[in-house]
Amino acid sequence: MATILVTGATGAVGSRLVPRLLRWAGAQGSSVRVLVRDEAKARALAGLGAQVVVGDLREEADRARALEGADAVLNVAAAPRGVSDEAAWEVNRDAAVALGLEAAKAGVARFVQTSTNLVYGRGLGRPAVEDDRLAPDPAWGAYAASKARAEEGLRALGGELPLVVARLAFVYGEGDPHLAQSLRWAAGWPAHQRLAVVHHADVARALWRAVATPGIEGQAYNVGDDAPLTAWDLHALNGHTHPGGSPEAAAFDPWEGQVSTAAARRDLGWHPLFPSAWAAAEAGAL
Repeated sequence: MATILVTGATGAVGSRLVPRLLRWAGAQGSSVRVLVRDEAKARALAGLGAQVVVGDLREEADRARALEGADAVLNVAAAPRGVSDEAAWEVNRDAAVALGLEAAKAGVARFVQTSTNLVYGRGLGRPAVEDDRLAPDPAWGAYAASKARAEEGLRALGGELPLVVARLAFVYGEGDPHLAQSLRWAAGWPAHQRLAVVHHADVARALWRAVATPGIEGQAYNVGDDAPLTAWDLHALNGHTHPGGSPEAAAFDPWEGQVSTAAARRDLGWHPLFPSAWAAAEAGAL
């Protein structure tokens, strides 16, 4: 029986991923282990059958305990936007690369790194594809930069680490306040500016396939909905009316932040169950 270690299991993505992972992995005779800092927050996951290891991803001894006997790793842990730059670098880059190095030494069969579509730069004039250079704009802050550097640090381990990277668009759905929080910055966007998004249910399916699909070591995959949301859509979904914009804003690059998901469809057999946030809204899945 294989054991899948998941970090970040009580976070926004992990808390919605792990219950699904327990079902899918359990159907194949595999178990799920979670590394969490707060045992109380993991009680619901433990009740569903997850093995709980209490510790901090930034601590070597805790990583070692979590990795013992693990066959695969799903690194979902992240210090998101809004935390200090120091915390972002410690968790998103330093701890991720350390975990990858130790996982390689432990002989894991698959290491899935959860990243972000923000690792791509501006000005491509088209959707980003997985072999584009990682060049996040400095204006996007430590979150994007630390995720890009984590990918580079993990890839530097070479063939020692059977790495697969999942680059997620802006994640929403299932009660996550992320969509409402988008108005903190989208309020100043021109109405046509677009945000690439992906529903939690589709993130979970993509990450499971990134763990379970054979023969994809070394690959990266963009994960996003079929229909990005405009600033106008973001306001409407949150029950507001877009305030309109100045004529100067009309020059915004329509491809900024957009990604191609062709590789995930081809290699993982993945496609979004919710092709748009409007479809998710109609299904009551926001």
